[in-house]
Amino acid sequence: MTERVTAPTTDRARQIIAAARTLLETEGPEALTMRRLADSIGITAPSLYKHFPDKSSVLTALAGEVLRETAETLEAAESVAPGSFPALATAYRAYAMAHPHLYRLTTEHPVDRTSLPPGLEQRAAAPLFRAVDGDQERARAAWAFAHGMVVLELNGRFPPGADLSAAWSAGIAAFGTVRL
Repeated sequence: MTERVTAPTTDRARQIIAAARTLLETEGPEALTMRRLADSIGITAPSLYKHFPDKSSVLTALAGEVLRETAETLEAAESVAPGSFPALATAYRAYAMAHPHLYRLTTEHPVDRTSLPPGLEQRAAAPLFRAVDGDQERARAAWAFAHGMVVLELNGRFPPGADLSAAWSAGIAAFGTVRL
């Protein structure tokens, strides 16, 4: 069983996660190996294991960072436009586009939820739940729309010349029962 991973608490653990993030964001997931990670901070690969028992624990710590940042991004959008699904969708898209590899890490690969800091996923989802008055099914549908659009955009799956802003606007408008 994987031990609980919380936000890195030591300077070295924070350094490892920062280096992992840099490798992932600049070179993609293939670059994120324990050996490359160790080399990037000038230590041996076995030294990494003093801070993280395996690569999956590094990935879980990164996922925790992304969820925290997503929560902060959505909370900021909500503070400017309370209850606004368009504001949340716009913020969500902007974050994902700015951090494509990190976004994919947290949404396309299994993450051991029991290893994330307690309440983090709920915190990230809370602004959306508030925007749909706590309706779980509408929240899931709204998130599925935003996530699907982001993935299609990241993967270049829209036809050349497609007006993605118009597609986002149409999708947001389709949630007319969500407080806009």
